[in-house]
Amino acid sequence: MSEVDDLIDEAAAAPTVGWDFSWLDGRATEARPSWHFRERVAERAAHAHALLDIECGDGRLLDSIPHLPPLVVGVEDYQPRPGMVCATGAALPLRDASFDLVISRHPVAAHWDEIARVLTPGGTYVAQHVGARSAAAVGEWFVGPWPASDARTPERARREAEGVGLEVLDLRYEELPMVFYDVGAVIYFLRLVVWIVPDFTVAKYRDRLAAMTFPFHATSTRFLIEARRA
Repeated sequence: MSEVDDLIDEAAAAPTVGWDFSWLDGRATEARPSWHFRERVAERAAHAHALLDIECGDGRLLDSIPHLPPLVVGVEDYQPRPGMVCATGAALPLRDASFDLVISRHPVAAHWDEIARVLTPGGTYVAQHVGARSAAAVGEWFVGPWPASDARTPERARREAEGVGLEVLDLRYEELPMVFYDVGAVIYFLRLVVWIVPDFTVAKYRDRLAAMTFPFHATSTRFLIEARRA
C-alpha cells in the first residue's frame, strides 16, 4: 500500500467521539476569530444568575469558564454526560424567562423564537455561529459548486433575531484561513463535520481523496452575534 492509502485507512478507522478535534493536532490548522468567544462568555457568566448553553456538545466550553452562575444548564440532542438536558428538535424543554444568559458556539440552527422565550427580560444571547460557505473549498472538491443561499449569513441572523423582538447589540463577521496538511486530516474533518459533504464515505470518495494535493487551503467563516430581550 502507498503512504496515501495508509493515511486514508488510518483516518477512516480513527474514533470520532463527541465534538473532539484533538486528533487533528499537527495535521490541520484553523485561525480563531478576533473576538475571543470563550473569554467573552466568561466575562458575562461571572455576572449572570442562570446560564443556558444550547448545543453544548460535551460541555468543554462550560468546563473552561472559571466563574459560573448558580444555575447552569447544557442542552444537546444527545446526552454526552450526566446532568445535561437531552432535547431533539427546535423546542427547549425549559420554562419561559428562565435564563439571563444564553450562549451557543456553532449551533446547527438558531431557533430564535425559543431563544427569546427562555431569556429573561434584559437577558442576553451571546453566540458564535458558523457563517455561509465555511470550508466551501473542501466541500466543493468532492461535490462541485455549492448552491447560492442566504442561510448562515449575519444579515439573516439579524433579521430573524429582530423578528422575535430581540435587540441586536453586536454583530461581527470574519473569514479565517484553514489548512489541511494530509489527506487523513480531511477525512477526519469530514467524518466529524458531517454537513460539509453529507454523503461522505471513504469508499465513495476515495479517488477524489487520493487526487488532493497538500497543503490544502480553505476558509472558515464565523460571526459573533449578541442580542438582548427587551
